[in-house]
This record gives sequence, C-alpha cells and structure tokens, in this order.
Amino acid sequence: MNEFNNLGIIEKFINTVMRVKTGNQQRYPNTSIATIQELDIRVVLVYTLGTLLQIVVMIFVLLVMEKLVILIDNNSSFPSWFSTLFTGLLFAVLSIRSRFFSLLDNTRSRQTYDQVIRPRWSPPPLVFPIVWMVIAVLRVIYSVLVWQQMNHQFLVLPLILFVVHLALGDTWNTIFTVERRLGAAVPVVILGPWLSAVVVTVIYWQTNPVAGMTLSFSCVWLTVAAVLVFRIWQLNGSEPLYPLKLTPVEK
Repeated sequence: MNEFNNLGIIEKFINTVMRVKTGNQQRYPNTSIATIQELDIRVVLVYTLGTLLQIVVMIFVLLVMEKLVILIDNNSSFPSWFSTLFTGLLFAVLSIRSRFFSLLDNTRSRQTYDQVIRPRWSPPPLVFPIVWMVIAVLRVIYSVLVWQQMNHQFLVLPLILFVVHLALGDTWNTIFTVERRLGAAVPVVILGPWLSAVVVTVIYWQTNPVAGMTLSFSCVWLTVAAVLVFRIWQLNGSEPLYPLKLTPVEK
C-alpha cells in the first residue's frame, strides 16, 4: 500500500512540474465531431503562423538575454559565475515552458494517449513526463555548454536552431495531444521534433562534442515517440496524413 501511495505522490509531483493534466475533460461537451476527407487549409496556416511567431518571439528573448548578459559581464559588482547561472535559468524556462511563447493551445494532457488504441509495447503514461523532465534538464546543461563555447553569444546558429526545435515540438503537441489529429501528427512528428532534434544534435556536436552527446539521448527518445505515433495512427483507423476539416454536429 505504501508503494502505491509513494508512486501516486511521485506521479502527482512530476505531472505538476511538467504541467500535465490527467483529468478526462471533454473538449466539446455539447457536440460530437464528424470529419470529412478534406484538407483544412485554414488550420495549416494557423499551425504555420503560430510556429513562426513562436520562433520569432523566442529569438527576441535570446536577443534581450544577450544584451543583459553583456551588461552583467561588464559589471564588476557581479561574480564571474552569475551570468552562467542567469543563462541557465533562461534555458530552463525555454526548455520547460517554451509553450508559454506559443499562440497555439499547448495544453499538456494525457487524455488523447489514455483514450487511443496503443501497441502492447507502448510505455505507461507516467513515463512520458519523467523522460521529458530528464530531457529538459539535459537541454539546460548542453545549451549552457554551447553558449559558453560561443563566447556568451545567444544569437548564434546552434541556439537559434534549438528554439526552432522547441517550437516545432509545441506545434506537434497541439496537433496530437490537444486536437487529436492522429494522421497529421505522423508527418509532423517526423519532419518537426525528430528531424530538428537530429539537426540540432549535429550542430551542437560540431560546437561542443559533450553537448552533442548529451543531446543524442533526446534523439533516441524522439525516435521511439515517432514510431509510437505511427503505430497509434495505424491502430486507430489510419486517417489521411493531413489535418482534416472538423464539423461540429449537435447531439
């Protein structure tokens, strides 16, 4: 009994830190959703513009941080390690709360994963926030290493690609977790979070091999996640691999 209680406490703590909602809230309480086999061009534009705006905002944050760090480094009243601590806190915010800068609905929820048909080998729901929390910590470490390697500059290719990777991951979360578009989620997870993670890993490795090795862990996990998304799509009807128009139908 104590083991179950401890597991429940740990799960609650992890879900609180990662802001994962576990309740079975209905997105459309008074309607059911009927889909038609037609590409929703409007929602494609929304995803695209939302992602681009998030990238622009986070790059602007990097610019502001660069100006602040220059002031800190040039101020002798601050200890030499203060700018590193300050930078680490920034990357912690970007890594754990990147969705704060997104205009899209990026609610973290287990509802979709709990309700869809999953392969037998799929990890239990609690595994995801645990792994992502570990990856978030590693992101902070390797981003600080790259920042140090780049002479305390923020507007450099590795860190810009890093925020692009974060934005693509948030958009995929909107498509799969929030809107439950299982078909569209397949190409997006491959061309978005997975491919960008590989690109960032290569660039980080060239900048700082230790940072690249650290980041490679997220590539392994995203590979597993991409295969899982593909299998979920197959097991739940194999809808077209693009966002369909959703038509509310009164019950």
